[in-house]
Amino acid sequence: MSRPLVVDLDGTLLRSDLLVEAMLRYSLQEPLAAFRLPFWIMKGKASLKERLASCVTIEAAHLPYNQPVLDYLMKAKREHRQIVLATASHRVYADQIASHLALFDRVMATEGDTNLSSRAKREKLIDEFGERGFDYIGNSYDDVPVWAAADKAYLADPERGVRKRAARNGNVEQVFLSRSAFPHAWLKAMRPHQWLKNLLIFIPLLAAHQFFNAPVVFQALVAFACFSLAASSGYLFNDLLDLESDRHHPRKNRRPLASGDLSILAGIISVPLLAIVAITSSLLLMPPLFSAALVIYYLLSIIYSRFLKSLMGIDTIALASLYTIRIIAGAFACGLVPTFWLLAFSMFLFLSLAMVKRYTELFDARSKGETGQTKGRGYFPADLEIIANLGSASGYLSVLVLALYIQDARTVQMYHSHVVIWLACPILLFWISRIWMVTHRGAMHDDPVIFAMKDRTSLVTGALFALVFILATMF
Repeated sequence: MSRPLVVDLDGTLLRSDLLVEAMLRYSLQEPLAAFRLPFWIMKGKASLKERLASCVTIEAAHLPYNQPVLDYLMKAKREHRQIVLATASHRVYADQIASHLALFDRVMATEGDTNLSSRAKREKLIDEFGERGFDYIGNSYDDVPVWAAADKAYLADPERGVRKRAARNGNVEQVFLSRSAFPHAWLKAMRPHQWLKNLLIFIPLLAAHQFFNAPVVFQALVAFACFSLAASSGYLFNDLLDLESDRHHPRKNRRPLASGDLSILAGIISVPLLAIVAITSSLLLMPPLFSAALVIYYLLSIIYSRFLKSLMGIDTIALASLYTIRIIAGAFACGLVPTFWLLAFSMFLFLSLAMVKRYTELFDARSKGETGQTKGRGYFPADLEIIANLGSASGYLSVLVLALYIQDARTVQMYHSHVVIWLACPILLFWISRIWMVTHRGAMHDDPVIFAMKDRTSLVTGALFALVFILATMF
């Protein structure tokens, strides 16, 4: 008869840690009650897990499972091998996962005063199966004593240094690897492709014809770096908030935090770390007004992620404001004064794109047959038509602002031939109309700015738009 195959849960069968997940969810569900956590921790891990299990629920079907380990367990199940789930997670969670997977013959877990981890797990398994009477799959330093008592050791995405420690026992049979390297996962979670949005910082510099002024360009580059780090902190914070909903999404479930490629603990540490680096660099290197704009941007992005994105109307205005603040910050970084025309143009244009973003989410909900309020948003699929009307109207208002800007007395003085700028109006009208047609047909990316940066027609349109201003300057 084959030996039982015992498998750990956190970090092994799961690419996550249920204790950290439960603490995060409790803090989000009960922000004012989160101060209880330190007192619960002081009473021991078993007590902490007991209390969290009574307050926080999990969805076993949408947790990030380690597919290579899961495949190996399925193979063992087909071979009629006894499979045991032995975990330091609370029994409530372990039983839910066991029921969902339908792979385990037995479940051993933390309950009462016993935290089933490390040597406690080792002694429990020896009592049940005897020394060398079982094989064990684990991942952490806590599993080293258990591997020493097992006949065969299996390692799943082992922590740094664990593989070397486990190898000393001479019984390592196989290593399952499913995670990307930490630097790659961390960089992906920072969403560097979203940093392209921070190019808006250079708009005031271009509008003031200062693109050949080296000191001013350097200031803009530093501002770009500060905003990129602050934005990444905000994205990570948003991903922590949306962890559960992202796991239900067909595309967002591949994000590093949702998929388990990056640990939740790493995400929690990264949020304040990136913000501190960004704001400290700004205070040391940039004008005070820029630093103030950066702090306002960061606070607004955090407040948006936590509260504003669920408020109808306010959410899209907040999104448009986040883009406009970038332009204001760019002006402050370069010692320039943001003009009325630039700010009005930005607000109307980006309000239109924010409406595109909401329309895309509602279109997806309607195509799935949903009729109720969308999760985490203040809209219903029935709002599609009014969203389209508001968004397209806002986009066309940005063209009107551009037209009025062309006739401004200061514009006439800045360009050799300001009349040429009129060509930008039909170009922008075409682009806004096309964006909304693509959105109406359901072919829009859930982030219209990212869509524009990858869409060939949008790139050509943007190049023509820029060319118009260059020609107006030169001729």
